[in-house]
Amino acid sequence: MQDGNKSFIRSILWLSFFITILISWVYVYQMSSSMKLDWFGNMKMGSMTDGGMKRGSMATLKMLFPMWSIMMIAMMLPAMVPTLRTYQDLIKTAEGSWLGWSGVLLGYIVIWIGFSLLVSQLQVSLTSVDFLNSAGVIQSDWVISLALIAVGVFQFTVLKDFCHEVCHSPFGYFMSKWRSGLLGGFRMGIGLGIFCVGCCWGFMLLAFVMGYMNFIWMGLITLIVVLEKLPQIGIIIKKPLGGILILLGICSAVINLT
Repeated sequence: MQDGNKSFIRSILWLSFFITILISWVYVYQMSSSMKLDWFGNMKMGSMTDGGMKRGSMATLKMLFPMWSIMMIAMMLPAMVPTLRTYQDLIKTAEGSWLGWSGVLLGYIVIWIGFSLLVSQLQVSLTSVDFLNSAGVIQSDWVISLALIAVGVFQFTVLKDFCHEVCHSPFGYFMSKWRSGLLGGFRMGIGLGIFCVGCCWGFMLLAFVMGYMNFIWMGLITLIVVLEKLPQIGIIIKKPLGGILILLGICSAVINLT
């Protein structure tokens, strides 16, 4: 009977987890539709007078913070599946519990919501000085090139390696930082979230290159982050991905010169 209760709790928690991801993507899609944007984050023809956000309107923190928060949940929770599966294994072999599992997830979400607040404020500030346009895209082609190169170079750094090691191999982190219970799980989730931000911040800031409501960008970054989290794949694609970003930045700079 006890095993049956544990199985029921496990099913409810995992189902709630995936429903949260689905609802987040639906919410972002509805926001995009209400703003009259296409899949690339561009305003549809005729939307200037059809209820969409005008190009000249100023994005506010009150508008952007919930938007970025939901976007981060939609994009980053799928990447948390291997980590949560690792913790689930520890429920059977160590002192893990489903309360601890929930705490890990909650702590992880809190960090990405905090990151969303910082990025939202950054977008408001950069838009106010015309560094970004109303679609959240960098207005200087040269800065776009530099941003692509900078994020690509980061893929080769020691800091990226350090953060990525925790992200794609969470078992070692759990063993060295283990704390039981809901609060203990929350504290470990906070740590995991910090490492994850350290690993993925560059991809998120590329929203200022692609547009923060670009569905194609969101889907691609979600796929990249998930692949980087997979133990057998993440270590292989990390540096080639950096090379691709550097090449794109160089190509962009060459185009700017012509």
